Amino acid sequence: MTVPPVSDAAALDAYSRVVTAVAAELTPHVAALQVAGPGGRGGAGSAVVVPGERLLLTNAHVVGRARRGRAVFADGSESDVDVVGADPLSDLAVARAREATPAPAVLGDAAGLRVGQLVVAVGNPLGLAGSVTAGVVSGLGRSLPTRDGRTARVVEDVIQTDAALNPGNSGGALADAAGRVVGVNTAVAGWGLGLAVPVNDTTRRIVDALVRDGRVRRAFLGLVSTPAPLPAPLAERTGRRRGLRVVDVVPGSPADRAGLKAGDLVLEAARAPVAEAQSLQRLLFAEAIGQPLPVTVHRHGAMVDVIAVPTELTGG
Repeated sequence: MTVPPVSDAAALDAYSRVVTAVAAELTPHVAALQVAGPGGRGGAGSAVVVPGERLLLTNAHVVGRARRGRAVFADGSESDVDVVGADPLSDLAVARAREATPAPAVLGDAAGLRVGQLVVAVGNPLGLAGSVTAGVVSGLGRSLPTRDGRTARVVEDVIQTDAALNPGNSGGALADAAGRVVGVNTAVAGWGLGLAVPVNDTTRRIVDALVRDGRVRRAFLGLVSTPAPLPAPLAERTGRRRGLRVVDVVPGSPADRAGLKAGDLVLEAARAPVAEAQSLQRLLFAEAIGQPLPVTVHRHGAMVDVIAVPTELTGG
């Protein structure tokens, strides 16, 4: 008995069809990136072609202190690249190719992701160009500690995925089922666990700042906070469910001088509700430096309004 040949379409289940379609769409937009740092020390990873003039988005830890490198694309084309700017506190960096690049990838918005959603990672793990892995979003709202000299920060709303990530995946693309880039793969957190910096409004502002200025100027407030539910009476009175609980206040910081205290429950900043750390961090860019920032907190059963004046965040 002769078994009739199975068509490609019939051989693929729905899951496989999505993954293969995303891989075919995304792979041409992802480059293998090699950089040369001071003293000849080099690094390697991946980078994603993004909208702009020959721009590549990758991780700050991939480029390190390098100022130039070389990108190799899936179609075999190559180009020298210059590092436009790097921001270790978001683990993002932008490079510009000297030669023409493939068309840019389509950027999505990680704000719309849901736990359990299918995602596809494309990168160059262990030097294997154009490698594709797939999995699901296994967690949202994770935090990734970062550091620039003595300045430490936490990248908020990091995407956790079980798509296999290995050295060399860093800087590569994490895409949704429509092939839109929703994250930049940034770390291998452990067996079966990977992390990606989300592509969202804050990310876009960081990329714009790196392209424009070569760095990101941030305002410094000086408080450490965590999302927290509002007490039932307060939630009923305000119509909100969550705020930010102040865990610590840096001595001598703008938050300290404004009178903010550990235990305060932050409800508003700049007259807008805050419910997660990103709500506050997205306010703390260059335009906030030296400008009055009204903050409303709930403290010991009462509403308290303070005015903080953020200073410029400096490394060292």
